[in-house]
Amino acid sequence: MSSRPLDIIEKALSEGRSKLLEHEALALIESYGIPVAKYGIVYDENDVERVVKSIGFPVVAKVVSPDISHKSDVGGVILDIKDIEGAVKSYKQIMNNVRKYAPNSRIIGVLYQKMANPGYIEVIVGATRDQTFGPVVMFGIGGIFVELLKDVSFRLAPLEPEDAEDMIKEIKGYRLLEGYRGMPPRDVEAIKDILIKTSRIMADIDRIQDIDLNPIMLYERGKGALTVDVRVILRRA
Repeated sequence: MSSRPLDIIEKALSEGRSKLLEHEALALIESYGIPVAKYGIVYDENDVERVVKSIGFPVVAKVVSPDISHKSDVGGVILDIKDIEGAVKSYKQIMNNVRKYAPNSRIIGVLYQKMANPGYIEVIVGATRDQTFGPVVMFGIGGIFVELLKDVSFRLAPLEPEDAEDMIKEIKGYRLLEGYRGMPPRDVEAIKDILIKTSRIMADIDRIQDIDLNPIMLYERGKGALTVDVRVILRRA
């Protein structure tokens, strides 16, 4: 698959899709230099070993389908796969589960992705295209807390470095990022970089309506961040 952003977008639109598939969305943000957890897509059972060897264990396996929004509900996600035997078994299991519980769904393949090392805090970066103000970027503490606490900040795109820094500092959860109760301070520079690059994506590609990077695993200062999941919604011209 081409990693050129506009090629990825045009392919989806030409197929009548308003949402990028997971590997397409990962390739899109990766092309802008946003760090992602290592991944590979498998289209055939015979390819599983080669792909997971290139990623390294442990991995998670997720079905790739334009028709399935909630993969776990149809048995389309298997976590913490530790060896090749488990990876091959997971491919068969996901295929069987999806054919059983979502028989009319198109299956593109299975995405294998490196599971993140422990020691992170989950944060979220998102953006939407407002009819009045244009592209707007959002930052907050991620995972379950984004819904529970609604602790987020917003700025118009494109962002300057000082805008990104202000966004990070103005959420209530910033104390967590500074280092709280013995927890190490987090790599705020890595998140600033992701915020700026996400704003650049929105400024560059007007066919994108929404983009959500959630969760981003944010490690201690100097150790960076990794995007695990990304959702990209498109709009017609």
